[in-house]
Amino acid sequence: MRRLVPFVGPFLILAFLALGFYDERLSVLPFQSRHSTEDNALVDQTLEPGSQTPGLPETLGDHEGRHHEVFSVSTADRKYFPIKFGAQEAINPNIIPHPSLNDTWIIVAQMQESSVKNSVWFAELVCNAVFKKDVLECVEEPMILPIAATSGGNCQGELAYFDLSVGPHDARVFYGPRTPYAIYGSLSAFTCFGQWMQDFRLLVDWGFELFMEKEFRKATELQRPPPYGAVEKNWFVFWDKDEQIYAHYDVAPKRVFAKLEFDGSVGEDLAPLAALNDERCMAKYMPPVAPESESIHQATNSLSITLCKRSDPTCEPNDSNTFILSIFQHKSFYAFHSVYEPYVMLFRQTAPFDIHGISTKPIWIHGRGGPGAGKKPDSFVADAANPWTQTEMFYITSLSWKKQGHRYHGHIDDVLFIAFGIEDSKTAGIDIVAGDLLSDLGLCMDL
Repeated sequence: MRRLVPFVGPFLILAFLALGFYDERLSVLPFQSRHSTEDNALVDQTLEPGSQTPGLPETLGDHEGRHHEVFSVSTADRKYFPIKFGAQEAINPNIIPHPSLNDTWIIVAQMQESSVKNSVWFAELVCNAVFKKDVLECVEEPMILPIAATSGGNCQGELAYFDLSVGPHDARVFYGPRTPYAIYGSLSAFTCFGQWMQDFRLLVDWGFELFMEKEFRKATELQRPPPYGAVEKNWFVFWDKDEQIYAHYDVAPKRVFAKLEFDGSVGEDLAPLAALNDERCMAKYMPPVAPESESIHQATNSLSITLCKRSDPTCEPNDSNTFILSIFQHKSFYAFHSVYEPYVMLFRQTAPFDIHGISTKPIWIHGRGGPGAGKKPDSFVADAANPWTQTEMFYITSLSWKKQGHRYHGHIDDVLFIAFGIEDSKTAGIDIVAGDLLSDLGLCMDL
């Protein structure tokens, strides 16, 4: 494999360009130039200097009045904080509380740069981190998360080059009710590119805890109800009130989720049982999508949240006030630049797991660059008749509770971490009161 690497780069680039417009499920780029977005795509459109941005909505990027802004509870300027992995560049970050060290968190992200020409090797960086002057940074230089490469052989035709990819892609690291896990993309036994899950404690210096041998102690490929896409990604898992685990595969154009077993196998799609409520609610609150250059997809792991305050002695978690929380994103891709708008979704923790509410406005993270701040392609020439108006690209990847000892479940007065990448070049996060994230929620029961 290593001897072939110098020769594969041009072939991979040509093969990718030949694909033209990518379907959402086919948007992972295994060989990345290390500068592609989580949902990289090429749109078949020529951008002439001074030309109008193809299909760019007039309101794109204007967040005043059209977004729900959230603010940090700890930074001096109430803006988001940078996440630093020493001298390494990274994308798609995750934060979880350290199990035993006070005021310390474990951070994980995709390594961004490689010194090897035409590299096809991927890795996740990991370290213990602390806050220093409103920056969350590694205490020591980050290490490589020891996730093994998986076998391929199922990538056919235009996607055959995916089989040259080595290592994990875009990990999500998160707590379940008892255990931390990592889900990441890698070559699949069932399709071209799939999702794998492993007990995170086996990958880092966690300290002594009892391990359940059958519960993802080794890397396990997650399966889905058919049909498979050629490239699967952005799946998350959730737990019901009895701590039974499920996998959630799609939020749009319709939900797909199923009961998950510890060997990675799944039952039938359970979403049809909630479809009557969900379709009505999604028709009301889901953002509209222009089919050619816009899409909706899952973004983060899940958490459980009780909609009353931990500080309230009368607050008792139950089925009527406790829900599963996740974030999905509306993606637009115009003028070779992506913009993501995040929305909250709550659904019930008991069958049929129907949707409880969806954000009526996308979330705006305080400090994000507004109109004109997005990274402008070299081919775009702005002028008075055709200004560059796109906002900075923030891609949300993970959610976690900030306080040490808090795992899957929290309350609306608990502080929540949201971690995200910025323009595929920086990693950052923001700590907010969880209830602030939900203040513009549209409830399905009100329809």
